[in-house]
Amino acid sequence: MPVLTTDAESETGIPKSLSNEPPSETMEEIEHTCPQPRLTLTAPAPFADETSCQCQAPHEKLTIAQARLGTPVDRPVRVYADGIFDLFHSGHARALMQAKTLFPNSYLLVGVCSDDLTHKFKGFTVMNEAERYEALRHCRYVDEVIRDAPWTLTPEFLEKHKIDFVAHDDIPYSSAGSDDVYKHIKEAGMFVPTQRTEGISTSDIITRIVRDYDVYARRNLQRGYTAKELNVSFINEKKYRFQNQVDKMKEKVKNVEERSKEFVNRVEEKSHDLIQKWEEKSREFIGNFLELFGPDGAWKQMFQERSSRMLQALSPKQSPVFSNYLLKRTLIQLQGPWYPLCVNGDRICCCLLPASKTGLSFGLYQWFSTQSR
Repeated sequence: MPVLTTDAESETGIPKSLSNEPPSETMEEIEHTCPQPRLTLTAPAPFADETSCQCQAPHEKLTIAQARLGTPVDRPVRVYADGIFDLFHSGHARALMQAKTLFPNSYLLVGVCSDDLTHKFKGFTVMNEAERYEALRHCRYVDEVIRDAPWTLTPEFLEKHKIDFVAHDDIPYSSAGSDDVYKHIKEAGMFVPTQRTEGISTSDIITRIVRDYDVYARRNLQRGYTAKELNVSFINEKKYRFQNQVDKMKEKVKNVEERSKEFVNRVEEKSHDLIQKWEEKSREFIGNFLELFGPDGAWKQMFQERSSRMLQALSPKQSPVFSNYLLKRTLIQLQGPWYPLCVNGDRICCCLLPASKTGLSFGLYQWFSTQSR
């Protein structure tokens, strides 16, 4: 197994070559006991001081090509990523995801700088160091968190944590009097670049808050924060509270308008339905009325039937003689007053009487009836 030689170091003390020769003294082969990547996410990632790598086996230097092939097989590739991680956001998570997935079997260590170092070299943070540590512990890609990480990586730090590679975006990071704090890592072949997420950063988030300061101040006042907690002056507090009241009134008016529009729409829909139903019912009513009271309606037919029944009930049934009389009476009116009533050898003869002057009485009707029997 190739091991690191003490004489193969760069000026910075970072090993830069491998030796295939075993050490001068006989060394028994020792198994690696490096921590393995997390397999479950039921608990947050541990801190480095709680589970430091105490492996006594030689920690050989790897190349990027070797690591991507999945070697060594007896231990994971230890990848280190550091940062401030203030207001932990999706850009941070994506960078850590890339660092975690650089190699088939990776153990991701994340170093978080303390408040003192950050305030000294970068500026004031929104979250304190304890909050930033906890945010990293609960990221699914992180296997171990290193508190109070150094601003510039030293050989001693790399050796202590047995770091194989350092992951960061490739943009030169000038700080602490250096044009690029990762320059010596790149020269040693231990740097693996990741891609930044455009459109999201801690500075962008802070810029949004500063730009909309009044909105967020009014929002927190409305949620119960005091002006002292928000560092807001007395005049601004009154202004913000007045603006909140105005916004409430606007919201109420808006709600009333929306409800009014909704009510009007409902009334229009119902009126349209009522008119449509009324038209259908009116057509049906008119049709039924015409069927009942129209020229050929059922009511007329029923009236005629009942009238004929009443006439039949009130008037006696006409006898054949009376019917014969009515026929002859009609003939007298048509053919003249001197037309004989009895002709062609009837049983009796009647005097020719002027029909216009003498009417046939009921007695004559009876006489005709008896003579015709």
